[in-house]
Amino acid sequence: MQSKLPQVATNIFSVMSGLAKDYQAINLSQGFPDFPIADELIDYVHQAMRDGHNQYAPMTGMPMLREILAEKINKLYGRAIHPDEEITITPGGTYSIYTSLATILYPGDEVIVLEPAYDSYIANIESMQAQAVCVPLRFPDFSVDWEVVQQAITVKTKAIVINTPHNPCGYVWSKEDMVQLQHMLRDTSIYIISDEVYEHITLDGRKHESVLAYPELFERSFVTFSFGKVFHTTGWKMGYCVAPKKCMLEFRKMHQFLSFSCNTPMQVALANYLQDETAYLSLPDFFQRKRDLFLDLISALPFTIYNPTPGSYFQLAGFKAIQDVSDKEFAIWMTKEIGVATIPVSAFYRNGKDDQLIRFCFAKKEETLKAAAEKMKRLML
Repeated sequence: MQSKLPQVATNIFSVMSGLAKDYQAINLSQGFPDFPIADELIDYVHQAMRDGHNQYAPMTGMPMLREILAEKINKLYGRAIHPDEEITITPGGTYSIYTSLATILYPGDEVIVLEPAYDSYIANIESMQAQAVCVPLRFPDFSVDWEVVQQAITVKTKAIVINTPHNPCGYVWSKEDMVQLQHMLRDTSIYIISDEVYEHITLDGRKHESVLAYPELFERSFVTFSFGKVFHTTGWKMGYCVAPKKCMLEFRKMHQFLSFSCNTPMQVALANYLQDETAYLSLPDFFQRKRDLFLDLISALPFTIYNPTPGSYFQLAGFKAIQDVSDKEFAIWMTKEIGVATIPVSAFYRNGKDDQLIRFCFAKKEETLKAAAEKMKRLML
């Protein structure tokens, strides 16, 4: 069989999580929490099942969920969204990104990807026989160099993928970034694929700037969100896409032949749980405490912390003072010899660019973070 993705092997998240299991290491690699979800949310799922919400949901998602999401978007971003025409519930954020790209791409199209980048973007683009045009973010804060992005635009550019707060680097786009993007795309037909799954995890008082808040940007956008990141339910694989009517109409043509619909009782549960806005508005303080604790725990270790992460639940750390090796070699060594699994940041570049950085996930219980820090004290020897 001829492979559509000949350069793709098992992704780094599966590799490092597998190593963590094999060597009984503490897993700070893959981005999932190890603490329980809210009892109230679990109760809502049970109640939805008992109330008979166990058959196919509408292709677009349960109306009650889409309606509460439209209210949430209007309150947070000042955008009036039509719940029947501009929101579709999806089986996870990654699915939403894939379907958005599948909706617009044809062979030979180009898509600008800002690297380092979540690994699904390029694979999605290339599986459709389009080309990813990779533009590096500025080291070490990973901000956007708009002149370089502008230079990457050609007559073949169909879309740009943006991600804020950023995975793996945590950069949170500013209002100025959004204005620059708006200016750059004005008078073009370029689409925006906006990955905003960490929308509620902004730290140090930063505000999430969504394309939904910018009319010129929204009119050309497919915007992805994730319930898994917001409510610590990554195993549910539940998310949603927001797009203007003309874009969503085409998105749904693809969606109906991929998954068609999503888990019904969980949609009902999420609609009920979203009635309490503190469930998501409290997340910045919740994760700030975890980030600050983690940074304090490793402050004496010989890592280089260029910037405390401003968003997402990942922290980057340089390790050159410990070993002058590749980031993949170091991550594997850390897992096997120290007992803590991380992700090498070169895995987020198509060409494997190596700044000798690893990514820690701090969305863990306090005792998990303390146990990992205790193991890493061996790095001082």
